[in-house]
Amino acid sequence: MRARRYGYLHGFGSGPASAKGLHLRQQVAADGVELELLDVNVPNFETQTYSAVMRHLDAFDAETPAGMSLFLAGSSMGGYLAARWAELNPERVSGLFLLCPGFDLASRWPEILGAEKFARWERDGIIDGEDPTGNRRELHWEFVLDSRRHSAFPEVRCPTCIVHGTRDAVVPIELSRRYAAGREHVKLIEVDDGHPLADSLDRVADALRASLGLTLPH
Repeated sequence: MRARRYGYLHGFGSGPASAKGLHLRQQVAADGVELELLDVNVPNFETQTYSAVMRHLDAFDAETPAGMSLFLAGSSMGGYLAARWAELNPERVSGLFLLCPGFDLASRWPEILGAEKFARWERDGIIDGEDPTGNRRELHWEFVLDSRRHSAFPEVRCPTCIVHGTRDAVVPIELSRRYAAGREHVKLIEVDDGHPLADSLDRVADALRASLGLTLPH
């Protein structure tokens, strides 16, 4: 099997020290897999954009030893961003593992925030948010504008596993069902859980091991 480098992208408002990322890294470390936890808040929380993350992944790829492909995992917005980079660089990504991926997020902000709050964000150019440390920060409107420049449902060519909670109130599972339908290289695993997948971490870890071709624990 071709050598691979493994990266994990956290979700919006989270950071590299997210519970899911740390759990998955610990679970696969025993199998000799180093899952690197990447920071999606680039250049920082306030001025982050999808395009900045694409450049961040470009740099991650550029420093990857020759002859190695990338296996990317990600949660929520991070899952979407992993898929988007794979769409832009199909020859570099040999596998994807996506947790409740944030497909079509750009068009769903009014639904998530409420129409009035979304309108204020556009009018004022900033919105109050909470960074991974719990501090209040102002996220700029360019985040939305830039997200609209990227495909809502990235087309990927590599084997892809999606784990999605049937009770997800943030990213409706119907989006992953729609994405997996008709794509034979995309496997969807549905779990009885919400967006954080807090009650399904062991099953998520088993699904990741299976995606990596590792032996499942007894």
